Amino acid sequence: MIGPMVRFACDDPRVPSRPNVFAETFSIERGDLRAEPVVSKAGAEQLGGTLYELPPGADGMPLHVHHGMEELAVVIAGTPTLRTLEGEFELAAGDVVAFPRGRRGAHTLLNRSNAHVRYLMISTKVMPEIVEYPEQGTVRVLTQAPFAPPDPDEDPADRLTLLFDRSAAKQDRPPS
Repeated sequence: MIGPMVRFACDDPRVPSRPNVFAETFSIERGDLRAEPVVSKAGAEQLGGTLYELPPGADGMPLHVHHGMEELAVVIAGTPTLRTLEGEFELAAGDVVAFPRGRRGAHTLLNRSNAHVRYLMISTKVMPEIVEYPEQGTVRVLTQAPFAPPDPDEDPADRLTLLFDRSAAKQDRPPS
């Protein structure tokens, strides 16, 4: 875990919640990955942002490419390894890295160190979204963010998360 930190509170009543990137509370756990949707809990409507924590030796998400969203990673603690289509790079606390849409923004973060890694991933909230996993040969289509709770007025049929093999997809070319 990350050591104790000083927390500065906001007393503004317009801020619905005061999530803190140094808190030890995580509402989502998937394998070794722990996550907390801090940006939505702070009241953001057009930005997405999740705080992630990886224990020593853990992998995060598979290498992936966003075709709708743009993301930005802010390393809070530790020395994660950034893996892209061009290679691997060690990051450090305070580093900020942008991942534009498309293959030039392909990325994953993993922890090859002996200490916990914590980072904040901020994104545009573009939906629907198409996420490609080049090493797995798959593509995922989403109509809602994966951690987004269902809206009470939402039709469940409108919440799609489809995964398909890229090689099975037909290439659709515009007419000449």
